[in-house]
Amino acid sequence: MQLQIVGDAVAKTGAQTANPLKFFPDYHLGMTTNAIWTIPLVSFVLFLGVQWWSSWYPGAEPGGGGYVAQRMFSAKDEKNSLGATLWFNLANYALRPWPWILTGLVALALYSPNGGLNPSADFAASPQQGYVMVLRDFLPPALRGLMVAAFLAAFMSTIGTQLNWGTSYLVNDFYRRFLVRGAGERHYVNIGKVFTVLLVLAGGYVASQLASISEGWQIVLGIGAGTGAVLILRWYWWRINAWSEITATVTAAVLTFVLAKVPFTGNGAVVTAKATLITAGVTTIAWIVGTFATKPEPTEKLVSFYRRVHPSIYGWQPIAKLCPELPQVRDFAANTANWVAGCVMVYTAMFGIGMLVFRHWLSGVLLLLASGVAGWLIFWNLSRQGWGTLSGSVERTTAKN
Repeated sequence: MQLQIVGDAVAKTGAQTANPLKFFPDYHLGMTTNAIWTIPLVSFVLFLGVQWWSSWYPGAEPGGGGYVAQRMFSAKDEKNSLGATLWFNLANYALRPWPWILTGLVALALYSPNGGLNPSADFAASPQQGYVMVLRDFLPPALRGLMVAAFLAAFMSTIGTQLNWGTSYLVNDFYRRFLVRGAGERHYVNIGKVFTVLLVLAGGYVASQLASISEGWQIVLGIGAGTGAVLILRWYWWRINAWSEITATVTAAVLTFVLAKVPFTGNGAVVTAKATLITAGVTTIAWIVGTFATKPEPTEKLVSFYRRVHPSIYGWQPIAKLCPELPQVRDFAANTANWVAGCVMVYTAMFGIGMLVFRHWLSGVLLLLASGVAGWLIFWNLSRQGWGTLSGSVERTTAKN
């Protein structure tokens, strides 16, 4: 009710508005609308149709990455590792957004300068302050302190992870490999400490140049745009090599900083979408050219990978011929079905929870039931394939699609 009052008040000012509770953007407002409370259609197309396969960013790497691998390696077997991965996606994408969404809507109803219960000029100038304003105004002192401590803990956890991660790359993949080989472990540990300090200083400088947190994420997404396809296809196509990833990474990074100086029209979301779409397209073309312009990985490396991973044969036929004793894996269709079911499970759970929150009981229950059915289909399909086949420890006898 209060959001409707706020919406009517904003509409009277002549500004374009949209319903903040709608999942889909208003198609009548055009591809690059500046309407309040909705993302431009071009951004919606980017998020739903391009970003999931083209962009790399920490914690959601297409084709898997260090974050996902750590979670899987900590499980006792393949069944538990998949369960942990599915639970992470449910918790991260279906459960975690709702406290943030609800807090944002509360801030809008409270602090909007047009129709809000407690209009705030600070909120009008920087709406992202709304979360902290709600925390400040409505949490008792004890919970307020707990929230601040939780934010600091989350910050330190992320900083620690990134510093250790970055230092390991610099020491093991650069310094130890190209500069100083064969030194003792004490030497590399000390060099790691030096790199850690340098990363802290570099990170502090970069942070001081950013106007907002969202600007930092835009840079990260831009640098990763176009690299995601390489990370996915390396599991499905034998021709992907190190130069594919290097070309994608360098091209995306250069384009990100070049396009940052291009005066695109539109609001921040529109500019980000335009830059990301251009970066993803050009980077994809660049790494494909780079792949065919360079030699494949050594045959012995490819054979070793094929024997260890047992990828689907469709993109690995030249290597599969060198391993005739191994059964050919043809589970691409089954894995695609699991992927689709996983997307359905997460999205229907997310919107089902939202429907219940806003007291649309029937829709919420039906969506959650659909999520449960999708989860059951994944479990049934993997059980049919055999959990042991996922690691290659048991010969695959099903899922010949």
